[in-house]
Amino acid sequence: MRLPLGPLLALPLLLPSTLAAVDFKAGAARLKITPETPIYLSGYANRTHASDGVLHDLWAKALAIEDAKGARLVIVTTDLIGLPRPVSDMAAARIAKEYGLERSRLLFNSSHTHSGPLVGSNLEILFELDRLEKDGVREYTVELTDSLVVVVGAAIKNLAPANVSFGNGSAPFAVNRRQVTPGGVRIGVNAEGPADRDVPVLKVASPDGTLRAVVFGYACHNTTLGGDFYKVSGDYAGFAQIEVERAHPGSQAMFLMLCGADQNPNPRGTLNLAERHGETLAAEVNRVVGRKLARVRGPIRAAFQSVDLAFAPHTRETFAVRLEESNIWRVRHAKAMLKAYEEGRPMRRYSYPVQAAAFGRDLTIIALGGEVVVDYALRAKREFGSKGLVVAGYSNDVMSYIPSLRVLKEGGYEAVDSMTYYGLPGPYDEEVEDRIFATIRQVMKRVNGVRRGQRPGASSGTLQ
Repeated sequence: MRLPLGPLLALPLLLPSTLAAVDFKAGAARLKITPETPIYLSGYANRTHASDGVLHDLWAKALAIEDAKGARLVIVTTDLIGLPRPVSDMAAARIAKEYGLERSRLLFNSSHTHSGPLVGSNLEILFELDRLEKDGVREYTVELTDSLVVVVGAAIKNLAPANVSFGNGSAPFAVNRRQVTPGGVRIGVNAEGPADRDVPVLKVASPDGTLRAVVFGYACHNTTLGGDFYKVSGDYAGFAQIEVERAHPGSQAMFLMLCGADQNPNPRGTLNLAERHGETLAAEVNRVVGRKLARVRGPIRAAFQSVDLAFAPHTRETFAVRLEESNIWRVRHAKAMLKAYEEGRPMRRYSYPVQAAAFGRDLTIIALGGEVVVDYALRAKREFGSKGLVVAGYSNDVMSYIPSLRVLKEGGYEAVDSMTYYGLPGPYDEEVEDRIFATIRQVMKRVNGVRRGQRPGASSGTLQ
């Protein structure tokens, strides 16, 4: 199977005589990553067969930004459920070798569409695939890794003078889905639960003001379409990107998934709703783009660090007792965990990626791995100040849900049940939030010390 390569979006160089004062160079590129043949779609365990068509194409898109001293940041967005660590690490190593880009200066993010293909071993416990189906997923993953390398190189090649600005909007359709019931927390609608409906917008324009690229984010699951939907699509985020590009011909729209692990679109369940949510988000992005936004300046600084997250204690017996259960996914999971015990490699911890990238004092992006609940974004904005701060989840690795201590203690799908489908041994221990925030402070210190606007008395980027 060969992935069809879409046209690379080239940004022409401008003659020096036509240039106004600029702060950066920027280049954008895209590659189509729509599977050519039917493939199992990831995200819902109730699907029983491979995809049966394409609603709209999926893309890997890259935006390279270079400051006056040659320091770069490349943001790569993908219309996928997530990039597992082996894929992002392999692509990053090849990009470093071919283009000299340090790991800290490469940010991968996935939209988490539940109408995109399985990638590598990510969420493989969802399905029992036959040999040919497994080969198809493996081949797609190899081609995808190649595409990530190519699209980054194309974006770097397209670097041309540009100005960057930033602003915020808001969209209303995300709602907390952790509904508390007498029987425990279940997935539903919790209108009173914590949410972050911010729509951060990064605008990249030519010296003459022509829009060349826009990166926008939202904290909400791409699950408007359910497990009964079998056509490839980017869900609401895919529709939003299409609408932004339609409004600004020649530009590249890129969706950044924020900390929306416990947020769902509301209402949801139909194609019409996916289109409507996409149009709502796009309209807000276009409104923000049309305003006078805050100028973003250099230098660009970046930091990347991993931290070990420990799982709650488990033994062989923890999984052996599940073999007689009727839940097929828990049985598959138990077999995988027992196999790890038999091979002498039971998993006790996971190496978790934390990244920060700062544009001077004007804008900072914190990029966290996994399906991060909204508590992390809200806490980061309290600690570091919300102005010019973007907190993204689903970045560089999507290995599991990442619960806050509150969510972990409440239990439910995000804290406990989801670990079965991700093939991890069980919930994280109660230090998970503190360990992640200690690492966030370390990378924040490396990129910009104590941010302007930080709440007085809050834990800062300065290590004690």
